[in-house]
Amino acid sequence: MGTGDGSDRTPPPRADGSGHHVPEGQAPEEYGDHRGHGDGDDHEHRSRWPLIAAAGAAGLYGGVAIAVLGTETGLVPPLVGVALAVLGAGLLLSGVGGWLREAFLVPARDHDATASPESRESYVSTTVLFLATDVSTFGALFVYYAFVRVGAWPPAELPPLVGSLVAVNTAILLASSVTVHYAHAALESGNRRRFLGLLGTTLVLGLVFLAGQAYEYYEFVAGEGFSLTSGVFGTAFYGLTGLHGFHVALGVGAIAVLCWRALRGHYGPDRDTSVATVSLYWHFVDLVWLVLVAVLYVGASV
Repeated sequence: MGTGDGSDRTPPPRADGSGHHVPEGQAPEEYGDHRGHGDGDDHEHRSRWPLIAAAGAAGLYGGVAIAVLGTETGLVPPLVGVALAVLGAGLLLSGVGGWLREAFLVPARDHDATASPESRESYVSTTVLFLATDVSTFGALFVYYAFVRVGAWPPAELPPLVGSLVAVNTAILLASSVTVHYAHAALESGNRRRFLGLLGTTLVLGLVFLAGQAYEYYEFVAGEGFSLTSGVFGTAFYGLTGLHGFHVALGVGAIAVLCWRALRGHYGPDRDTSVATVSLYWHFVDLVWLVLVAVLYVGASV
């Protein structure tokens, strides 16, 4: 009870968007943000942004494929593919932007308070679902490459694909997968210095990989005359490696945000939702690269 002067009044309990009680020290976004949910779903949070991003990616890459098919065969108007690609790009950017805001920027504004286990599990499971849909995107281009292989082989425009550069790039990306894994392990064990060092190393390795990929493109285009317009194999090669490079660039951006937040002390053993989801995404990107090397680089040279 108060004394009447207001000096000992207990502040009202904090709540999320629907009035549910949020424990002291937790941000509504990390606690679950129960807007529009009933009492039976008090700790559940499901993000729609990864699904929007996945649908946009499918539209973008499908549109590009339709445009190329229409240009090469005339079966469909290329403008249909262009329109689909533009729509898909818009959805992809909206989905990625919304996801980054929801999972990174809003929690950063509220100092990434401790997330409930249910909220963390929901973000991780949604990321897995997004990656599962992303497999179909890569699968469509691999199917296109399989049709290319059915024809006369090797094509006249095939350059020397297997060399020291692809070997170094592969080693760099594999090393980055190891460093991000042990960075997360260091965070879970409370070793902040090790976490920061390994996370920063992962960021540097990702940037070096992108630089190596750009240099490879330069060598192929300027030195070998092998470009996106170099026949159907050129389309398949640059389509697959470009798609993967785009995913790596997104991952590097996400890791940069992790580094920025980690330096400000936003993460801890019980505050690792963002680190867990980005690590999962990065391992996926590394796995796709190994498949690319085996099928596209080594496979095309056999």
